[in-house]
Amino acid sequence: MENKKLKGAIVSLGSKSSLMVAEAMKKYFGEVDMIQLKDIEVSLGKEGGVFYQGEPLKKYDCLYLKGSFRYANLLRSIASMLEDKVPYMPLASSSFTIVHNKLLTHLALQQHNIAMPRTYISSTPEAAKAVLKKIQYPAVMKFPEGTQGKGVMFAESFSSASSMLDALGALKQPFIIQEYVETGGSDIRALVVGDRVIASMRRVAQKDEKRANIHIGGVGEYVELDRVARKLAIDTAKALKVDICGVDILESPLGPAVIEANVSPGLQGLSEVSTIDIADEIARFLFNQTDRIVRSQGEVKKAEATMKTLLEEESANEEIITPLDFRGERVLLPELATKMAQFDDRKEYSIIAKKGKVEIKEF
Repeated sequence: MENKKLKGAIVSLGSKSSLMVAEAMKKYFGEVDMIQLKDIEVSLGKEGGVFYQGEPLKKYDCLYLKGSFRYANLLRSIASMLEDKVPYMPLASSSFTIVHNKLLTHLALQQHNIAMPRTYISSTPEAAKAVLKKIQYPAVMKFPEGTQGKGVMFAESFSSASSMLDALGALKQPFIIQEYVETGGSDIRALVVGDRVIASMRRVAQKDEKRANIHIGGVGEYVELDRVARKLAIDTAKALKVDICGVDILESPLGPAVIEANVSPGLQGLSEVSTIDIADEIARFLFNQTDRIVRSQGEVKKAEATMKTLLEEESANEEIITPLDFRGERVLLPELATKMAQFDDRKEYSIIAKKGKVEIKEF
């Protein structure tokens, strides 16, 4: 199955999850590199490109980009510059700035009718306070950027929410207000790879803590998702244009609802409760997608080359009957004739002229 000619790389901050996937990729790819995101720079303009440690980035068949929200713009720039050069990248360039911003994530989910808690966005603190008067408590207030539960606050009443609002206003920070869904301090993390949820777990928050993230002390346990929750997770990844994604889901009384997505999901917690080798599943998926695309591109190139040869053979001796276009002492050849002959103004030609006949050959 393996195609040892394929070259893959992971660009990341060097997390343990990235190392796990890179090691698993070595079973499938002929070459696998770990590239430190902090050592990459993107140059725009005529001589633009992506550079690693001052040198142009090597050519890869598969490039898996990962990193925190602080590097969202750099990640998007790298992906945008390489979209037509790397056969397969599992994350669309737009996903880095969308998924790393909770507001843009919720807007994308809204556009695709993905179930989520009722969410509010206000332009001014005064407008936000009007929203706070009509919602149910407790309420959730979020900064658009942040991961692992950071930047998420809970208000038990209008007065506490109003106080938080005043503090946020002083910081001149944009924020999101979201209705709280009571789940007993738990949520679901589903890992989507391609069109499947390959692993999922229920995360339970510590006592007196509403955030269930593993990085802040939440405890994970294996859970088997039902059809509705699986479809919700997969639809979320598709809406965000990503093939690998962690989706956080609340089990609300009205059904599952998405609260967040993560395009650089940690694998340690899921690996501890899952019976499958998650890193291997991701590596195998990356290989299969890359192999399929590279083979397809190879077939297209062969078909194009064959068609070009046939057209050249068919048109090699084709006769064109046309009046001559005299421009003073010169004759302008028909465009079709120059294309068929594949004339190039950077080359030199031999011209043999006789009465009623001109022969032009590449010198």
